[in-house]
Order: sequence, then structure tokens, then C-alpha cells
Amino acid sequence: MPKKILLLCGFTILISAACHKAVPVTAKSVPTPPSPQAAPGPPPRPAVAASRPVAQTPTAQQASPRPATMTAQERETLNQRLAHLSDALFDYDKANIRPDALTTLSSDVNVVKGILSNYPAQKLLVVGGADERGSAEYNLALGDRRAKAAEQFLVSSGIPETQLTVVSYGKDRPICEEHNENCWQKNRRAAITAAP
Repeated sequence: MPKKILLLCGFTILISAACHKAVPVTAKSVPTPPSPQAAPGPPPRPAVAASRPVAQTPTAQQASPRPATMTAQERETLNQRLAHLSDALFDYDKANIRPDALTTLSSDVNVVKGILSNYPAQKLLVVGGADERGSAEYNLALGDRRAKAAEQFLVSSGIPETQLTVVSYGKDRPICEEHNENCWQKNRRAAITAAP
């Protein structure tokens, strides 16, 4: 009988050990930082200090915003700065930016960024043009592709697309009216001007 009791006790211990739930081991508790309300605030100022006027510096929100319309002098300055930009020139019947046009547009980027930072409400036109050869419709589409290629370059260089507008004049507004290759090259262009 004692053997049976011993076996029964051993069996009971095994069953209770198997059914016992394991208690998870907890990590050391990290003290929580005091809440901001519990932190003591700065000592109160004496009554004399409160009566002194405090100089306030204007913040960006308090600064007067630049007016939406430009003055005549600002418009003249803007047009003078834009007049110094060089046109990006294109090959006959092409709209891809060639190396010399890439150099031109790269040098224009900083000027354009400066203009748009000074006049954030101003939009600029990227104008595409073509020479006199070909139909009006074809040259209008070609001028549009040239202007869009220049716009794409300017946007990839950090100019906000929202401040650029693309327009094509095709062959309608040439800057040179002679009938030779030298003149035609000047009209195959993308130029940056001020929007009205």
C-alpha cells in the first residue's frame, strides 16, 4: 500500500505541475518620467517686472504679406531681370534639349529661383517657338514640345511647377525675320518671360 500511495502522490505532483500556468517573467520596471503637469513651472515674476512693456519681434505670420499685384517699378525690375536670361535653342525639327541649351537653362535656374522667391505670387511663362518653315499647326505643336522640355528641366532643378505656365507661339512671334539659317536658329527656342 505505501507503494501505491507513493505512486499516487508522485502522479498527482506531475499532473499539477503539468497543469500549472507559467507566470511570465517581467523585465525590470523602468520608472516613468514625471508628467509635464507634475514638473514645477518657473517661479512667478515679481509684480514690477510685469508692468514693463515687452518688445515683440514680428513673426512670419505677423509680417505683412507681399501684395498680390506688383507695382510698376517691381514689374520693370522683373522684366529687366528676365531680359538678361538667354534662350534655350533647339535643332531643326527637334524638341530635345541639346548640350548648349542645357548650359543656358542651368545658368537661368538661379535667376528664376531668385525672382520667384522675391515674387511668390508671380507666374512665369515658358515660351516655345519655331522657325517659319512648316505649317502653323505643326510649328505650334513643336513649340509646345520645346517649351515643355524646358519646363521639365526647370522643375527638375527645383522651380515650382505651379509658378510656370507653358505657351507655344509656333512660328507666329519670331524674334528674327530674315530668311536664313542664322535667323531661323534664333526662332527655334524656349524662352522665359513674365506672365501678364
